[in-house]
Amino acid sequence: MNTRRLRAFVAVAEELHFTRAAARLYLAQQSLSKQIAELEADVGTPLLTRTSRRVELTPAGTVFLDAARDVLARLDQGVTQARSVGRGEHAVLRVGFIVGAALELTPLILGDFAERYPDARLELREFGLTDPTAGLGTAETDVAFLRLPCATDGLDVYPLFTEPSVVGVRSTHRMAARESLTPADLADEPIAVGRTSDAVWRDFWTLARAGGPLVETSSHSEEMEVVAAGLACCITPAAAARFTPRPAVRFVPLTGYPGSTVAVAHRAGADGTLVRGFVETATATVARERETVAVIGNAAGTQTQSR
Repeated sequence: MNTRRLRAFVAVAEELHFTRAAARLYLAQQSLSKQIAELEADVGTPLLTRTSRRVELTPAGTVFLDAARDVLARLDQGVTQARSVGRGEHAVLRVGFIVGAALELTPLILGDFAERYPDARLELREFGLTDPTAGLGTAETDVAFLRLPCATDGLDVYPLFTEPSVVGVRSTHRMAARESLTPADLADEPIAVGRTSDAVWRDFWTLARAGGPLVETSSHSEEMEVVAAGLACCITPAAAARFTPRPAVRFVPLTGYPGSTVAVAHRAGADGTLVRGFVETATATVARERETVAVIGNAAGTQTQSR
């Protein structure tokens, strides 16, 4: 029994006329009659009665018609879904990020992607400071928002925008009232840094200094608590003042030091339809939202609240 015979039977059953059914299937009437006979042999009972004037379903044929329609409908649906998945239209895209993701642009990027791929499902997962690749290094995610610089071996990286670096200090710290700080000002200060083996990441967020005490943390919120308690200062993006303010922490601009770049990335070679679509959407959204990008890039990052 095969689908060709099932489709032939359904056509005859719906038309109740071999000539019309043959035309509908683009078959010769003789070939159609042969397929119906073979199907009846497979089922083991007559499905149609035929005279020179009319074609009718037998009771067995009436029952079998419902089953044949159901089988063909399910098969056609499966083929359609498989093709859609092959085109990336119904797949799941796992998106990793660390604190802040793409800042104010995050909901815009995700919204634009949802409009472009309405049948795709996004799974968002936040990673702590222990994994600057946001799951790409362990293949837990398909695409991710990264905070550069970090180790990017084996990744394809697409920078989106850059924002200033700031220093987070306890509001009662001796340098909290400064208008700005330089790396030299922090030479003897304990610095909080993510508990990661990524040397590129650690060097940037500790000012690449050879000595000086470090306090390791696993998340940005943990880092903020360390700073609020006066146990260390931290080098952090300017957005921290907007997204994770603490009453006991002041963020002071860090001059003479590079800013941090937000990028979207994926594993090299893993550029399926949704991954490419996400990268294209992110870069297009950033290009469109120039005003927002300018505000992010010019953020002073200061916060004067104290407790």
